[in-house]
Amino acid sequence: MTGEKGKKRFSMEQIIVGTIVLSLAVFWVAVSILGITNLSTALQKEYTNSTYHMADTAVTLVNGDHIDAYLQGEERGEFDWTQDALDKYCEKMYLSLVYVIKVDESDYGSFVSVFNSVNNEVGNTSYEAWELGHPRETTNEEYQQKYRALYEKTSTHETVYRLRPDDGSKPHITTMVPVSGSDGKVTALLCLQRPFREQVETRRPYLITISIAALLIAAIAAAFAAAYIRKGIVKPLRKVTKEAVRFSKENTRGEPLREVSRVMEIADLAESIDTMETDMVRYMDNLTDITAERERMLAELSFASSIQESALPNVFPAFPDIMDFDIFATMNPAREVGGDFYNFFLIDDDHLVMAIGDASGKGIPGALFMMETNIAISNRAKMGGTPGEILTFVNNSICEHNYTEMFVTVWLGILEISTGKVIEANAGHEYPAIYRKGGIFEAHKTKHGIVIGAMEGVRYRDHEFRLEPGDKLFVYTDGVPEATDRELRMFTLDRLLSTLNKYRDGTPKEILNGVQGSIREFVSDADQFDDMTMLCLEIKEKK
Repeated sequence: MTGEKGKKRFSMEQIIVGTIVLSLAVFWVAVSILGITNLSTALQKEYTNSTYHMADTAVTLVNGDHIDAYLQGEERGEFDWTQDALDKYCEKMYLSLVYVIKVDESDYGSFVSVFNSVNNEVGNTSYEAWELGHPRETTNEEYQQKYRALYEKTSTHETVYRLRPDDGSKPHITTMVPVSGSDGKVTALLCLQRPFREQVETRRPYLITISIAALLIAAIAAAFAAAYIRKGIVKPLRKVTKEAVRFSKENTRGEPLREVSRVMEIADLAESIDTMETDMVRYMDNLTDITAERERMLAELSFASSIQESALPNVFPAFPDIMDFDIFATMNPAREVGGDFYNFFLIDDDHLVMAIGDASGKGIPGALFMMETNIAISNRAKMGGTPGEILTFVNNSICEHNYTEMFVTVWLGILEISTGKVIEANAGHEYPAIYRKGGIFEAHKTKHGIVIGAMEGVRYRDHEFRLEPGDKLFVYTDGVPEATDRELRMFTLDRLLSTLNKYRDGTPKEILNGVQGSIREFVSDADQFDDMTMLCLEIKEKK
């Protein structure tokens, strides 16, 4: 069956039966591999033990005290008798090779042949018997290590498997045992090679048996599964699917499906379809009311945002008739409304009040608390007093009725326009940054007071600094240095100061636009979790 864009589609019955067959095939492969591995291991173990016993028996035929004599052509009668005995032993025990070698003990890198019996009929091989004294290099490092172990008596016997020989010979096993003299010293090695026929001969019937069994089980299982799935699963699911398609087109209740199947999952699905139809019909009946309510809430949030925006000075230039300074500020809430605020206003011809704050909480609660704090600061500042006195009064006023236990950080400064003197007080807010003409922006660090609303009776301290013509002041909320990208890395105060210095020669508006652009580039498409508010003041140079 072909679906959209030529994609082949299968019925559930085909998928389930195919999955069963595939699972059985995977199971067969796993069982075959495991079985062959265990069979090979068992055969190797049996061959190792039996071949060792054969070698241990054969070594009794060799007189270890006369190895050097044999090589020098002495003891010929005994040599011929031993060679004949080994030939017969090789033939009787169905061995390919039985040979005795004397290894060079200096590096175990070479040896000479003493006895050599060959039986090519056993393994269909083409070995040629070595003559007495025939020299030969040790085949590889593996043999060197095994020779050393036998000569130094760290091993009683050594075995080498050649299950996949690359020299054209059949799989075989070679076992080596030491030949010792009467004084116990190792004088030579007896090596015995035996074909490993069972390794090949037992695999094929084993695989055939497993394959036939797997095919029979797969066929029976597939037939049984197909019959059961068709009756108990596929037909009920088709009925459920048909009802779901009908409902998606008609949006009306149909006949109940709860008795469609005994299979628990299908019965649950059918009951879910029944419930979905009931809920969807009810939902569609109420959709108009829900949509209207949502639109009303969005309208109210938009209205609240407009109220919040209108509560802050947002017309620039703010004081077009005053040439002594330039000021610019922005607020970007994380939601429709936020908990940040800024404010600036003249309390007389020579004093400018500047405030910036960050209320705990977001959304409507944060916005209400922000507006309450901003109004309290504005009203109290117009009554006179230093920033410390103003914040002390505002804190006590808010703590008196702060049942929600919210708080707000505030930086408050009053600029004496004629002298450039700034008196400030800080209630747990971020450090301002000050630019001195010809220099760079640096953090202006003073001792903070506790946040507004945390504890009644707190007295806030005033600090003083002076701004000369060409100097600039930058204040902000923590949403600026804590702006976060998708890897949860923050913008940081150091990066903020670097950005400010990049745009330090610009107007307050250009500086704030530059900072906003750098933050947007840093966070990219990451969500904004905190409000971001900034204010910048520049003392203008006299022309």
